[in-house]
Amino acid sequence: MSAGFALVLVAAAAVVAWILVEPFLRARRRARQRARTLDEADRMFLRRRVPVFVRMPKPLQERLEGLTLVFLAEKEFIGCQGITVTPHMKLAIAAQACLLVLGRDEHVYDAMRSILVYPGQFVVPGEWHDEHGVVTEEERVLAGEAWDVSRIILSWEDVKASGRGPDAYNVVIHEFAHYLDHEAGAFQQASVLAGELESLRAAVDQDEDTLLDPYAAEDEAEFFAVTSEVFFEQPGQLQRCHPRIYDALAGFYRLDPAAWS
Repeated sequence: MSAGFALVLVAAAAVVAWILVEPFLRARRRARQRARTLDEADRMFLRRRVPVFVRMPKPLQERLEGLTLVFLAEKEFIGCQGITVTPHMKLAIAAQACLLVLGRDEHVYDAMRSILVYPGQFVVPGEWHDEHGVVTEEERVLAGEAWDVSRIILSWEDVKASGRGPDAYNVVIHEFAHYLDHEAGAFQQASVLAGELESLRAAVDQDEDTLLDPYAAEDEAEFFAVTSEVFFEQPGQLQRCHPRIYDALAGFYRLDPAAWS
């Protein structure tokens, strides 16, 4: 056996060993993080910044704290355009992101690596294709974007506005719902949502008032993200006005937030 071939075998064995061992090591790291607790100052901050935290049963609050600590330990927060991402900013984002996986087994956005935080809304370049194939360059002003499976971009001004108004606006829930939809095909899993999307489009075309933001009528991805916002921010209203949507999302998220209050 040549030395080169032996080195290849050793390298291949090391890769296989890592593939087999890494999930075990990650589970141990996460168990240590979940065993920790937030201090009282951080818990009080969550009560102010994330109102849904107050409504949760105590066991879910404790589980959310554990998932949040795992998220904070594993993900990198990057400040953009001169903003410094403080520990409380990280905590607000992490807790709301983990709200979406609170009912899912050990899911803490495994492929995600970083969260980019801008001071306010940001501009991204893009292209628009019409039905004739003509390409037009455009710029979009965004409050958040699920860039890919490894990164999410957020406007801190919009994060601060989440959960504060009379509507269900929550940019963190919206963008992390996009992540889960992309990962799991959440919209396709709940076939009832397709019919509800068409009903919303008809209501928007008739200029009717709707609980759901008309932006949800844009496409399947936006419908899932917007309804996810309402599911967590206004669960009772969603259950009353759109019980089929509520039941579909309760099945996907494995949570019943309408019962928390």
